[in-house]
Amino acid sequence: MSTTVFDSFLFRDMFGTPAMREVFSDTAYVRRIIDAETALARAQAEVGIIPAAAASDITLKADFDSLDLDRLRTETETVGYPVLPIVKQVADQCGDAGRYLHWGATTQDIMDTAVMLQCKQGIALLETQLGQVRDALRQLATEHIDTVTAGRTHLQHALPITFGYRCAVWLSALDRHAERLQQARDRALMVQFGGAAGTLASLGDGPEGLRTRAAFARELGLRDPSITWHVARDGLVELVSLFASVGGSLGKIAWDVMMMCSSEFGELAEPFVPGRGASSTMPQKRNPISSELMFAAAKLLRDKSSSILDATMQDFERATGPWHLEWATVPESFLLLAGSLHQAEFMLSGLEVKTDRIRENTHLCDPARYLGSAQAMTCGVTRATTGSAGE
Repeated sequence: MSTTVFDSFLFRDMFGTPAMREVFSDTAYVRRIIDAETALARAQAEVGIIPAAAASDITLKADFDSLDLDRLRTETETVGYPVLPIVKQVADQCGDAGRYLHWGATTQDIMDTAVMLQCKQGIALLETQLGQVRDALRQLATEHIDTVTAGRTHLQHALPITFGYRCAVWLSALDRHAERLQQARDRALMVQFGGAAGTLASLGDGPEGLRTRAAFARELGLRDPSITWHVARDGLVELVSLFASVGGSLGKIAWDVMMMCSSEFGELAEPFVPGRGASSTMPQKRNPISSELMFAAAKLLRDKSSSILDATMQDFERATGPWHLEWATVPESFLLLAGSLHQAEFMLSGLEVKTDRIRENTHLCDPARYLGSAQAMTCGVTRATTGSAGE
């Protein structure tokens, strides 16, 4: 049995997607570390810190497929980080040019930059998924612009609305999240290069360090930060916190859908797939599985946002432990949101809207049905004299 749902062959596609798992796989991570090392060499050659021929050799000869992965795993457990073991093997691959590999960098420079490259790929996937969910909601809002339903406040019938209106409210939050995601991407995806204590002292006291970092950022399509962010982790906090917020908005949709799918409401049903939501003992059941998974993901994402906030409190110029929280929190957050968006797109694209039942339920709001004619009349007089229907 797997120790987490993210690795489980039974559950992994319920709490993630294959595409996002690939972005955050060990293989992809090591490749992004190599990408960062080769890009750094090219940037330093551009600035004139290392020979151009050495940068060319490093770029051409650094080869993931030639790595001894068993040795890499063993040495990573010993060192505590994978960069030094990777650098040792890649330097051997590059021959004489290998002595210029990792020039002036520290382990966290490369690991943070590799994570930023993963985040860049992951955000591109999330933006596509979010767009698909928004498209599905626009379609529902358009199709049901005239489908009158009971508005509900405090779980009681309030005034009539349309189901299209309800979908448009759901959509409005996701539209704002799409804008936030674009802004966060532009702000948070920063290259990391500062050297041992973040001061770029290993490259001298001239402008070469800052010029290298700018060239490094251009090579990788990342933002050039104003200063080293080894212990200023607000960028990753912004991303994970935003993912928790998006997950919460999806969880709100899921909650509404689940209630409207209940036998008492009977107004919606998730898309029919043979066996989907089936019960082992009750053949009449059709459980809202996608909504349940979206709801669970929202709660798990809230937990991830708490963990990433803990990771912001780091000591001096290099953390003694909070950084390690990110190694689990960041990939899992991307996976959870990708999984929730996948479930949302599936559910909303094929959602069955039972207009007859919706219309029937609107008549439940007749006060006489519950209060009796005398009480209903009193209720009507109260409304007329106060000018308010209450909440």
